[in-house]
This record gives sequence, C-alpha cells and structure tokens, in this order.
Amino acid sequence: MCGIVGIVSTEPANQQIYDSLLLLQHRGQDSTGIATADGPVFHMAKARGQVREAFRTRDMRSLIGNIGLGHVRYTTKGAAEREEEAQPFYVNAPYGIILVHNGNLTNTRELSEDLFRIDRRHVNSTSDTEMLLNVLATELQTQITGLDLDPDQVFTAVEQVHERVEGSYAVIALIAGYGLLAFRDPFGIRPLILGRRTADNGRDEWIVASESLVLESGGYEIVRDVRPGEAIFIGLDGQMISRQCAKNAQLVPCSFEYVYLARPDSIMNGISVYEARLRMGDRLATTIETYMDKGDIDVVMPIPDSSRPAAMQVAQKLGIEYREGFYKNRYVGRTFIMPGQAERKRSVRQKLNAMGTEFKGKNILIVDDSIVRGTTSKEIVEMARAAGANKVTFTSAAPPVRFPHVYGINMPSREELIAYGRKIPEIAAELSADHMIYQEVADLQAAITDGTSIEQLDLSCFTGEYVTGTVTEEYLGWVERTQLS
Repeated sequence: MCGIVGIVSTEPANQQIYDSLLLLQHRGQDSTGIATADGPVFHMAKARGQVREAFRTRDMRSLIGNIGLGHVRYTTKGAAEREEEAQPFYVNAPYGIILVHNGNLTNTRELSEDLFRIDRRHVNSTSDTEMLLNVLATELQTQITGLDLDPDQVFTAVEQVHERVEGSYAVIALIAGYGLLAFRDPFGIRPLILGRRTADNGRDEWIVASESLVLESGGYEIVRDVRPGEAIFIGLDGQMISRQCAKNAQLVPCSFEYVYLARPDSIMNGISVYEARLRMGDRLATTIETYMDKGDIDVVMPIPDSSRPAAMQVAQKLGIEYREGFYKNRYVGRTFIMPGQAERKRSVRQKLNAMGTEFKGKNILIVDDSIVRGTTSKEIVEMARAAGANKVTFTSAAPPVRFPHVYGINMPSREELIAYGRKIPEIAAELSADHMIYQEVADLQAAITDGTSIEQLDLSCFTGEYVTGTVTEEYLGWVERTQLS
C-alpha cells in the first residue's frame, strides 16, 4: 500500500510534492521519497519514516526543478528496515528514468528470471517496483531509433509493459529531459487521478496522485481518473498526451480502498469514499436487524476513524444512540499493516483508550470498518469489557476477510486471517464477543458502486476470486512461504 504523486509545474516542485505527501501519509508510514528533475538532471532524497521526519531543509534545497514525483510506503514486498527499498527507484538508461509505483506485481518470479537471462538487467533490491522500472526501461530502449524520444515510443513501451507484467500498478515516472509518464494497470485496481490548473503565465500545470484530496488541496481542477490501461505523457512544456495502451482494459477497482485505505474526503473512480461508507452503514444496519433484536443494544460506537460514517448510519437507521467511547492516539500507525503480530498487539492499547463512562453497564454495538487478523478487534472487546460493558456486539462494515490480498495490501497469509477456516460464531468466540455480524459481500459491492456504471470490484480478499485471473493456489502458497513480514 502506497501513495504517489507527480507534478509538472512552472515553479519549483519540491514543496508542492512535500505538501502532497503529507496529505497521503495515511497510505504509507514506513518510508518516503521525493525526486525532481532540473532539465536532464535528477535530484532525489528518500528515507525511512514519515514525511515530516524524513526530509530536512538541506534535502528540500537539493530538490531542484519544476517537475517531480513523490512516494509514501507501507511495506507489502521488500524489507521495511532497509532504506534501499524505499522509492523512488532510478535507472540510468535509456536517458535516465525515475519511477514510483503503488500496487503489487504477481509475476515477480518470472520477471526476475527474464530480466536477468533475457534483458541482462540487474535488480538490486527485493522490490517489485525496481523490477517494473527495469521492464519499462528495457521496453523503452527497444523503441528508440534515434537520439530523440517521442510520445509514440513511450506509449508503445507501456503497451509492452502491460504484456509483460501482471498484478496491480499505478505508476508515475520521470524521463530525464523529456517529461512525466503516468499509467495504470489494465484493471485500474489501484487509483490514479489527473488534475490541472493554469499558472499565472497562462501555461497548464499538471498533477497525478493517488487521491483527489491532493488535487483539491493544491488548487487543481480534477480532470478525471487515469483510465485502466491508459498512459499519460506530460512534456516539460506542459503539453499532455494520452493513449489507451492495454488490450481489453476494464475498470475493476479495489474495494478495500473504499472500506479502509482512502481518506473519506477523496473521490476515486467517480465514487465519494465518504458516501460509500455511509451506504455501507445503511446496509450493515439492515443485516444487524436481521440477526439480532435491536432492543438489546444501548449504544452504537465506532472504532475511529474510518468506521465513523458507517457507524453513524447504523445508529441513525436503528434509532439507537451514537456515542464515541474510544479515544484514538493519532501518533500510532495503522495496526493491521504493521510488520509483525507482536507489534500490532502492543500498539492497540497505545492507539486506543476506552472511556469508562460510556461503557459501564451498557450493551455496546461496536462498528469497525473491517476485521483482518483480529488482533485489534480482540483487544477492543477486552477493553470494552474492562471499561464495564455488559454485552459487546462486534460488527464489521466489510465482509469476512478470508483470503490474501495480493494487489498491494499486507495480507499475505491465510493463516493470519481470523476469518480463514472459521464460521462467524467461531470468530465471535475467538474475539470474546457476545455477537458478531459482518456485512454481506453483495451489500458491500452495492454500497460502493451505487449510482455508477462500475460493474465489478476487486473483492478478492473476501471471495478468493482474483480479477487478474493469474493468481493460483501455487502462487498463494509461494507468497505465504516467502513474503511474510
């Protein structure tokens, strides 16, 4: 899981990229990086940790140029403790390319072999982003016939990238002396949004980013989402050209973006994240009424922050009081994507505190956005009981997560997932909850896609059906053996 941004401006890009990464910090807190281009010369700074702690004044001063890109990262592949794994990645030929990537490639074994045996390229990390960069560089090299590069050659290279790589990828790259390239996988699994504003001199300035809130904060007009399989090339002069580069492209966005990952004030693929979460709450309320007597519930409580919209709608639809019983420490990272189970368990009590006055003697209905490993949920139930709750019903605005997420979220092992191989009463017992209620898969899809023309979502972590069609049982076994944190 990552956040990416690219900017083509008439003014220095460094501060704009920094500010954008602050807005995308929720998408990654393990490492961050910024690269800029001053003509044909690249400047780059990257480090472990969050944006505010990673970059110093000397770093910002060294990031010269009006075009650049940035990245924030949670580890899904590659070692979190190695700064060398942080993005962006750079390759010196052809021309010089710097690249950032949000997503996860699912054919890295084949790519690694091909890059070494056929392309004669060396990859110096375990990152699939570096592999993707080298595939792009190889394909671009094959298109060049003279000294200059034209957009048609760039688009043909992207076509070949789509033919060679599998999985999810939203990509932004700088090509030294030429401009910025952005493209999205043929299923549009990971988000990427294009924006434009007019500079004082009348020239167009451009931005591409993971979420629309970055565009709005920077004063950019949202032009549209980058389409699945599409490539966009923006020259140093601010001229934008685009082309569809994938065969049979179709939009199948990741449902987990709307459940948990994205900020509620973003719009992705034409869908308001906040409104989708409200609709999740409406549908969850209907399911709650089906499975239990709402007279047994005294108050509805969210687990802050991403479950608040759903919890508010549950309370409103059931006619039950909404209360905030958990206080969140905002200086602790997201727990289900922390790199180890022990770290996740320790961080829960640092992250949340239960206010006893809201729990004592009450039957509590807790709404969370999702339940992945169950570590956080079990601790929350124990905290509610310790604070004096009479009964605890735990509900999830998402269905049971029973399968690995292989498209860019750190859920690699089925054995780590609390819902894997368990029925819902067994999950409730594991969490020590009195009742356990999940959103239905069909209700989640309807809540997200309501009012749109989107016909399909990536629901693979709930259903085990992987939209790229290339994820096999053998691959999942390999991931579980080799990719665990």
